[in-house]
Amino acid sequence: MPRPTCPRCLRPLGHCLCALIPALDSRTRLLILQHPSETAHALNTARLAALGLRNAELRVGETFGELPQLLAQPGYRACLLFPGEEAVELTAQTQGELPLLLVVPDGTWRKARKLLHLNPALASLPRVALPAGAQSRYRLRKAPAEGALSTIEAIATALDVLEAPCSFAALLRPFEALIEGQIAAMGEETFRRNHGQGGRQP
Repeated sequence: MPRPTCPRCLRPLGHCLCALIPALDSRTRLLILQHPSETAHALNTARLAALGLRNAELRVGETFGELPQLLAQPGYRACLLFPGEEAVELTAQTQGELPLLLVVPDGTWRKARKLLHLNPALASLPRVALPAGAQSRYRLRKAPAEGALSTIEAIATALDVLEAPCSFAALLRPFEALIEGQIAAMGEETFRRNHGQGGRQP
């Protein structure tokens, strides 16, 4: 029989994270597009990010017929947070007069690229990228590339840059609690043996 889960954070009731999830305001609006394969992920950091930000929305799917309407938010300038040769590095000046509608695909790199391929309106957006040198706190997997972050880490990093000197570190509290819980479940010795040199990405 499945364990009862929290309807909000979707964690088992004994490990509910809601007390750690903040309710942060941001000038930037977040639209998180989650590949369906990520909904069952043990961390599901996209959901945690959407719950922790008042000006954020999470949509799940592979194709988003409603995307043109979602991108046409009055008073916002839409751009895609995704690396690439044409991506411009985020700075505090990127925000400009109009705040950003930051579109964030959530999935493995392969699944995220598939979202772009299946949604031309997404692929056609101006691209922005995080500053170089970001380090992931996800110690349970080795990052596939330098600077690779989980979705919630990427969002917190982007907001820290765009809305400095405001800090969005509180957004990471449930994420860090999840990691600590997984380490505790496997045992500190096993963690050190298997992940002592590790880093991570989504």
